[in-house]
Amino acid sequence: MPADTPILQVALPVPLPRLFDYRAPAGVAAQPAHVGCRVRVPFGPRELVGVVAGVATAAADGPELREALAFLDDTPLLRGELFESLRWLARYTHAPPGEALATALPAALRRGEPLPDTHAWAWRLTEAGATALPGLRSGSRPRRLAGLLHEAARDEDALDAAMDDWRTAARSLAKRELAERIAIPASQLAPTPQPGPQPNDEQAAAIETVHAADGFAALLLDGVTGSGKTEVYLQAIADCLARGRQVLVLVPEIGLTPQLLSRFRARLGVPVHATHSGLNDGERARTWAAALRGEARVVVGTRSAVFTPLPEAGLIVVDEEHDASYKQHDGIRYHARDFALVRGKALDVPVLLGSATPSLESLHNARAGRYAHLRLSRRAGEAKPPRVRVLDVRKRPLDAGLSAELLDAAGKALDAGGQVLVFKNRRGYAPVLLCHDCGWSAQCQRCDAPMTVHAGGRRLQCHHCGARRPVPLACPDCASLALQPQGIGTERIEELLARRFDTVPVLRIDRGSTRGKDALGKHLDAFGAQAGVLIGTQMLAKGHDLPNLTLVCVVGIDEGLFSADFRAGEKLAQLLIQVAGRAGRADKPGEVLLQTHHPEHPLLQTLVHGGYHAFADGELMQREAAGFPPFAHLALLRAEAKHVDAPMQFLRAAKEPLLPFAATGSQEEAAAGLELHGPLPAPMPRRAGMHRAQLLVSAAQRRTLHGALDAVVPALHALPEARKVRWSLDVDPVDLY
Repeated sequence: MPADTPILQVALPVPLPRLFDYRAPAGVAAQPAHVGCRVRVPFGPRELVGVVAGVATAAADGPELREALAFLDDTPLLRGELFESLRWLARYTHAPPGEALATALPAALRRGEPLPDTHAWAWRLTEAGATALPGLRSGSRPRRLAGLLHEAARDEDALDAAMDDWRTAARSLAKRELAERIAIPASQLAPTPQPGPQPNDEQAAAIETVHAADGFAALLLDGVTGSGKTEVYLQAIADCLARGRQVLVLVPEIGLTPQLLSRFRARLGVPVHATHSGLNDGERARTWAAALRGEARVVVGTRSAVFTPLPEAGLIVVDEEHDASYKQHDGIRYHARDFALVRGKALDVPVLLGSATPSLESLHNARAGRYAHLRLSRRAGEAKPPRVRVLDVRKRPLDAGLSAELLDAAGKALDAGGQVLVFKNRRGYAPVLLCHDCGWSAQCQRCDAPMTVHAGGRRLQCHHCGARRPVPLACPDCASLALQPQGIGTERIEELLARRFDTVPVLRIDRGSTRGKDALGKHLDAFGAQAGVLIGTQMLAKGHDLPNLTLVCVVGIDEGLFSADFRAGEKLAQLLIQVAGRAGRADKPGEVLLQTHHPEHPLLQTLVHGGYHAFADGELMQREAAGFPPFAHLALLRAEAKHVDAPMQFLRAAKEPLLPFAATGSQEEAAAGLELHGPLPAPMPRRAGMHRAQLLVSAAQRRTLHGALDAVVPALHALPEARKVRWSLDVDPVDLY
């Protein structure tokens, strides 16, 4: 092709750290306006959808380029701040640019589907439906839905709130041409805003600080559980909307989204859009498109919502900013909280980070003056902090892991009309199936881990790879019938409590019981404020408001007190404080029982007598002495393969080019260099049939770490050993597993 002809530089979703050159589609000239547009191109024998990342000129002696097939957008989808932030993310995570750009697009747009319409949908009766209404079977779902639609057309959000499983009834009516689905402008869905409570002086000071932020500011809202952090969010968002700006709110779990959406919709007077993995591809694409067009003024979502376009941004809120679920553990290994801060700076808007148990990184930044530190030290309204007691269960009989004292306290709370939460962060019936005669245990055939007993002792399941199999009738090694579940899971506790407290509802909340769409919210709505028992994992520790919960019983915490993970203490402290904070959030006093075999453990004593910040003070001192984050910066190079030797061979080859950057010589030179740990087998050496190993890279300065990675990572793709393994680089890892 002639020299100086404009060509497209396309970022494709493939694991290669480069852009790919193509000629523009026939009849179209490549130009800078195409940057950020999707384009369909041939790639080997396949066709892929990529994003135009640049426009260059063809070299006179360059190879003949293939022609792109078609542009998929008239105007760029990724542009301005979002496009530049994604390029930063690719550089920071040392990830292929095509994978970074693809990560920001909803799945439907990654497949090349057109940008969807963003109107809302409603249902109304047809003339035939109004005539046929009296003849529909009384009490049937179609009759109930037709009755609702006879009053007026209803949008789908309103139908979600008014009737369960209305969609099945709507399809039945539509099939008989008695009802029809119609498009309406989303602005018609705006509810009437409701007034909120009067903020106390601490809340008012925090709200004023957010309002006064001029441009980018990182604000840490550090408030005890029940202190009214959501009220601060709502007033800050309302002020932002009054100035005609958009707001993005990140939450850590899908289960929090319906509760938060309901509260936001009631207060803000604008449609509130949701985006999370519980929605289908079309719903997520519509929210993304509505935000791109500036129609979505408030977007609430989980981790991937951080990639929402914000052409008129005014505020970003990260709720429960400490939560580990903001970290993506495959593909592009980003941290949504950290990327939210990057985007906030690029957009020049405040970023509000909220938590009752801030991450040590955020606390360190606040104490160093990089974040404004906003404190809410007391609970909102008349609520008081719960009373905390440590139950020493050494040498005491336990029934399904629960002590007699704990069960008695639960009975008294139920008799008083309150609710009880029994927290056990291990789902299933029991963690191990053991032969009492020969010692055989049920191990996963694909992982170096025991299989968990489920379904009341009838099924085995691996919580690492998902493998399942029935419980054997007899021991495979000695043919004994003495197979016994060992240890305690949520199912076993549920079995005991349902038998012990058979006059009240007993509800188990874990991943196994909340698989359906909005299942957690529906379970809690059905549970209501009646006296009853909740058994739950960490899903219930994250921001749920249960006003009638008066007793929280925490069992099975001992395994978290002794761990090789340097973050284990921080995670356990956060979990205990968050779970304890569910109790006594309204006018009834709350109590927390911590059941343990190690009542004198320093972490428990510090939390009980000094609170989370006393723990954080001591933990930060230990981190600094040991050279762990936030006083060091880490990158973890992982490799896995079916053959046991291949991961170690790759990591040894990858370590060689890093050695010149390693710390040597004087103390000053050592502080300016890298520390290399490994390669070593991973803490779980085999998972899902793959043998795993890792190399940990540490540096005191972020610049030192990334300088070395910039120089070395591109060459890793060309290593002969790289073709024999699946490898990844995790910058700022949360788990060293």
